[in-house]
Amino acid sequence: MELDLRLVRYFVAVADELHFGRAAARLHLAQPALSRQIRKLEDQLGYRLLERDSRHVTLTGRGEKFLADARELLRVADRMRQPGEANRVRVAHIFELSTSRMVVDAYCKARPDVELVERAMDSMSQLNALLCDRLDVAILRVTPEMLANHPKGWSHTLLRLEPMRLVGRTGDASRTTRSLFERPVEVFGDDTDSGLYNAHGNYLTALEQEVGIRMQWLGTPGAFSHCLKIVQRSTASAFLLEFDSYARLYASEGLPVSDPAELRPHYPWSIAWRDGPLFQAAAEFLEIAHETAANNEWRSFEAGEVPPWLPSDDPVAQEVGNGTLMIRRGK
Repeated sequence: MELDLRLVRYFVAVADELHFGRAAARLHLAQPALSRQIRKLEDQLGYRLLERDSRHVTLTGRGEKFLADARELLRVADRMRQPGEANRVRVAHIFELSTSRMVVDAYCKARPDVELVERAMDSMSQLNALLCDRLDVAILRVTPEMLANHPKGWSHTLLRLEPMRLVGRTGDASRTTRSLFERPVEVFGDDTDSGLYNAHGNYLTALEQEVGIRMQWLGTPGAFSHCLKIVQRSTASAFLLEFDSYARLYASEGLPVSDPAELRPHYPWSIAWRDGPLFQAAAEFLEIAHETAANNEWRSFEAGEVPPWLPSDDPVAQEVGNGTLMIRRGK
């Protein structure tokens, strides 16, 4: 029997998602067409891979076994098509935030012989690219929704707890702390009505609910240069809540930076990879990422007089609470 690798890829996408609609969107196919292709694969094999009804998709026992073999088959096929893959690592950045940049710089210094292919993607896009084998590692925020929608096929562990700062306006007095209730708080993020709501937005919504304020969502303009121009043009009296990575850039432009007085928000970055054997270059990337985190003391809360904060349902909360770094795998 000669297997069509395209159909095998389709099956793996459905097995990852356990939802034909999401898998079809991920594969850029119409859902009926994807269903026909899965049935074609089952006909070729002579047995059922999936049990499906109007509400649920589950793997059969033979489907579970075929999935493990299918992943390995696709990895071998990809290596045969791309013989240089073992000496290449594909990674993505989220705008100009420093976490992934510092990890990549450390890796390039340690392994100058490895080709780095770098892209720009938000957290959800990174996870989709990782599961579709378009990235080898992802540096992203993991959300409960990601784990619910993609329970298998990948692992992640905490990399950094990045403090969030308040950026003032030109001419504001420099102060160590500022109240979140002193002025309106602006954020560069896409709200739930934008159609672009993402992992960052999910974090901001949780913070709004915890503090009891309604922030002003400015959308996501992208590069720091665009964000800076928007802040400089604004005549409104407000604070901008920003990552420490960006806050340092605003400070270099003369804008005052303070810490929130009520609590100390930290943004959790994780590093993620596909389950299964890692080729050496990717395994070394993970090692260097964790060395970079340890050297910069990224995986601890910044000390302060007010309590540190993470969303209560954040997937890394257990790692932080236990004081350990646990590799968390889909069940």
